[in-house]
Amino acid sequence: MTGSTGTSPARRVLVVEDERTIAEAVAARLRAEGFEVALAADGPGAVEAARRIRPDAVVLDVMLPGFDGLEVCRRIQAERPVPVLMLTARDDETDLLVGLAVGADDYLTKPFSMRELTARVHALLRRASRVPAPEPDLLRLGDLEINVAERRVHRAGREAHLTPTEFDLLVHLAARPRTVLPRERLLADVWGWADASGTRTVDSHIKGLRRKLGADLIRTVHGVGYALEVAR
Repeated sequence: MTGSTGTSPARRVLVVEDERTIAEAVAARLRAEGFEVALAADGPGAVEAARRIRPDAVVLDVMLPGFDGLEVCRRIQAERPVPVLMLTARDDETDLLVGLAVGADDYLTKPFSMRELTARVHALLRRASRVPAPEPDLLRLGDLEINVAERRVHRAGREAHLTPTEFDLLVHLAARPRTVLPRERLLADVWGWADASGTRTVDSHIKGLRRKLGADLIRTVHGVGYALEVAR
């Protein structure tokens, strides 16, 4: 069993799901992994629960009564950054991009295995607690400026508002300009995943960066990965 040991406090996970059978199954599996679990079944209840219990991670369904998971994610991230795993019944790329844009870190499409879900939650928490490798306080590459200390990004003088994961991915690419980084390596280094099952997560975050910073900034090497391209 993977969970808290000794006197370390259990990590708290908020599960937001209006289908009771799914919610209880997810909660039971996460508790078996050593987590404390709280449940919410609608949008307003999820925001109130996040404010009250201050979870270490949130498992969040997109389709909810009250208001949807995208709005829940937007509101809880505005109050306090927290890793979010979104659950969606549709493998719709637009929904996924919107979810990532409002602050979700990862997603799973229903139906999913409980083993996969718990692996993703563990990976999110490992990444959130990891001490980042030291980077220069300021990265300047052509017209791209990344203030690592302040977590702010400008291109051609205009500020781009990135999600926490988009920022971490951009810094990782910018620290190795023109170097092609495989998706699997990005998953391991940025997300903390030990396997390559989430390459679409990388692709979706790259699309978010291109949308905010320009399509010319990141080069795709088909079948391999991505490289940050800057003017010489």
